[in-house]
Amino acid sequence: MDGTLTVAMHDFQRIKRELGVPPSADILVHLAGLPGAEAARKHAWLLAHERELAVGALPAPGAVELLRALAAAGCQLGILTRNDHALAKLTLDAIGVGDLFDDGGIIGRDEAVPKPSPDGVQQHLRRWGIGADAAVMVGDHAYDLDCGRAAGARTVLVNLPDNPWPGRADWHFADCRALLSAWQAA
Repeated sequence: MDGTLTVAMHDFQRIKRELGVPPSADILVHLAGLPGAEAARKHAWLLAHERELAVGALPAPGAVELLRALAAAGCQLGILTRNDHALAKLTLDAIGVGDLFDDGGIIGRDEAVPKPSPDGVQQHLRRWGIGADAAVMVGDHAYDLDCGRAAGARTVLVNLPDNPWPGRADWHFADCRALLSAWQAA
């Protein structure tokens, strides 16, 4: 969602500095390994910071049009995010697409093992009653691509001018607008 459907606004290096997370460490994994009180305090800071970002979220180029076109065509839409569930809903509302996702269609970091685990994609597939061969994982990060691949879905990388992870994405598009054009042309 963040950086895929929205303009990327997270400054992960700043977040790591604020939380005392080593530069090469995964934020969520690091916080999960902390003692209870420290973890709670740092999670509260992260949640407050992410809330500010959610309220100010802006749609990525073509994201709203892509989602509306897919929904109109009868495609199942789901969100899998390393963000908090409630903040994901807030973000979707902020960019004007909250009406396209029911509560069960949003899987946050507390409902599934965070990406790159395929757990969240597998939950969506079970909910929709489809196989991975009928699904596409769209994202802007290696975690998205690895998650989709591990679940057996096809993968699309968007919102990066170049593909820094060759071989991980089945398709690469500069943005959601280009993805929509290719989908409509297919």
